[in-house]
Amino acid sequence: MKKESTFEKAKEIFDYPFFQLIRIAHDVHIQNFDEQTVQISGILSVKTGGCSEDCAYCAQSIRNGAKFPKQPMLSLETVVTAAKEAKRKGASRFCMSTSGRCPSSEAEFGEVCKMIKEVKSLGMETCVTLGMINERQAIELKQSGLDYYNHNIDTSPDFYGKIISTHTIDDRIKTITVVQNTGINICSGGIVGMGETNDDRIKMLVLLANLKVPPQCVPINKLVKISGTNVDDSHPIDDFDFVRLIALARILMPRSYVKIAAGRNTFPDGIQALCMFAGANALFSSEKLLTVSNIKDEVDKNLFTKIGIRLEQPLNT
Repeated sequence: MKKESTFEKAKEIFDYPFFQLIRIAHDVHIQNFDEQTVQISGILSVKTGGCSEDCAYCAQSIRNGAKFPKQPMLSLETVVTAAKEAKRKGASRFCMSTSGRCPSSEAEFGEVCKMIKEVKSLGMETCVTLGMINERQAIELKQSGLDYYNHNIDTSPDFYGKIISTHTIDDRIKTITVVQNTGINICSGGIVGMGETNDDRIKMLVLLANLKVPPQCVPINKLVKISGTNVDDSHPIDDFDFVRLIALARILMPRSYVKIAAGRNTFPDGIQALCMFAGANALFSSEKLLTVSNIKDEVDKNLFTKIGIRLEQPLNT
């Protein structure tokens, strides 16, 4: 039986002397993963903008002033071409995202299922984020070959109401439970730098670790400020606190991929290397993460060469 994590113990670990913390996290990491290998994911927004939810950080919400252009569903051919390019660059997983509270129509949902099947046939792992879905939809995604469902909890239960009012964190957990019951892997993490405290960040990880099955992938996003959103004036997370958060995620969820997601392009090489030493072993490779910029391929290649990082291979190379 899985031992439940507590906030008090997690906070104690988070506050360990820095070198002690990352050494412990590194030891946990090498017991479960190859320390020199990272998993790379490509990502594509297959439908963008026009979302009715009021997530304070999101440029795609119609309720903020970001005025992000709406993009209808991309064609199957466009998505497959992007997946092939991601695989060519070393990605072993391809993530497809649609904006909105949930799939807007059965036709839209059916198109996503087709995308999953085609990307899966390339020998890549598949991941989608479609918002809140029901049991029938989860089963159809599984039958289409879906490997991972992304559904971030975003932040702590205490802070959640300060950034979102159109749904609750319990709504998010309900979808995660529905998806997990079908046997699909869960990718769930959050965003830091929205005005929350370190305690909120710790509570977010404790909640994830205490799920019946912890997420198989835990993306940690550093907020990328977008003019017009409701958190564009928030104070950014300290770089070393970000490393501490990565280390805590690794310790609390030793068998999960821990992913440095959005905002990675704001970190110098040394901080990224510290994150990987502390247990981060998954990254996004696409030069655009839905609505924000990411690191360019040549920059990643240079860093990986410096520190001897290898890429996890696709299912069929």
